[in-house]
Parts: sequence; C-alpha cells; structure tokens
Amino acid sequence: MLNKKLIASVAGLSLLVGVGTGVYAGSNLQEIKAYLNGDLKVRVNGTVAQLNDEQGSAILPITYNGSTYLPVRGVANALSVAVDYNEANQEVILGEKVDGTPLNAEKFNNYMYTKDPAQTTYNNKNYKEAFYYHESGGPTIIITPDKKYQKLHLKMAAIDKELTGIKIHDLDNNVLLKDVGTIATKDGLKEIVVDIGNVKTVTIEAQVKDGGGLFVPLIDSYYK
Repeated sequence: MLNKKLIASVAGLSLLVGVGTGVYAGSNLQEIKAYLNGDLKVRVNGTVAQLNDEQGSAILPITYNGSTYLPVRGVANALSVAVDYNEANQEVILGEKVDGTPLNAEKFNNYMYTKDPAQTTYNNKNYKEAFYYHESGGPTIIITPDKKYQKLHLKMAAIDKELTGIKIHDLDNNVLLKDVGTIATKDGLKEIVVDIGNVKTVTIEAQVKDGGGLFVPLIDSYYK
C-alpha cells in the first residue's frame, strides 16, 4: 500500500538528489502529486539496502503516475558510487568528476579495452574502464575525437618497467602530434596534453619491454 501522500513541485527532487529546495526558485518546474512509498524494498547484491541521504537519514522512494523513482543519493550510497549536484549547470553527477568529455564517450578501438578490476586498478584505485597491455611489443591505441575538441588530456602509466617510444599521431593526415618519449614507473599516472584541433582520429603508440605494461584509464582521460 502506498502511504504518506506528498505534494511536490518536484521538490521531491530534493529527496531524489539530496539538494536544497532553494535552488528551484524561479525554475521551469511543474507541480505534481506523488506518494512516498515505504513498502518498496531495494536489494543490492542480494541484501536489502537502507537508502539514506547525505546526513544518513532514511529516505523513501517516490511513486508517481504508475512509476516509482528511487532517490539518486540513496542508491549511489548503497552502490558505493560517488554522487554530486552541480547547481550552476543543473546536473546530477554520478561517478568520477571529469573536467571534460571522457574518452569512453567517443568511439575507440576496443583492442586492450578492459573492465576487469584486476586490470583497471592502479595504485589501489579502480578506474572502472581502461586500456591495459602487459606483454612485450608495440601496442597502438586508436581513439576518435572526430574534430569535436581542441585538447586531449591523456593519462598513462608504465607498469613494472618503463615505457619508451611513446608517440601520438593524427592518423588521417599522418602527422606527429606529440613525441612523449619515455614514461618511467616512478612517474605514476602521467598526464599528457595534446593539441587535437580539427583531428578526427588519434593513435597512441608505445614500446613495452618484456615484463612491463601500460595503463590508460578511459574516464580520467578526457577531451576538452
């Protein structure tokens, strides 16, 4: 049974997101009649989860017009996913904050692409998606900014042994965009900034020594 009738000018969104209702003054919102649904349970990996707001107080799902809406912050907390609200842009942000467009938002060659936590974890942080290569050779990563961006902010780390011969090219015009040279293991996750204005396809080449590898996180690497 539905309980606790709620009248909301989508101030119900303050329950869903966890932001103050003051940000809605003068916004283009439609008033609705909805219900707090105290009977609905949410299971996470087989266990019933308590949905809480930022202060740790229990919050309930909302049922409106035959559909039930879960509180974003409560679900994010239950799944251990970061959540934030950008008032200026009116955006709910789930997961890592990126100052640009992540590489995985555009086309890329899935050679070396992985979601395996054993390969997406670097320095005890799981980056969720990555390019990972751990054998000797000269792997090439291909990404497609498609002439939409001006800069590539590439994060790359050398695993176990240094990476050499790192070069970034404009594939379509056969132009060298940046000769990075070498990344040592002590450099950690190194940021490489490359001008990619009017570039459609980018290749990233490196030489991997026997016993070494490379790591490139897709979400923390981004276009601007």
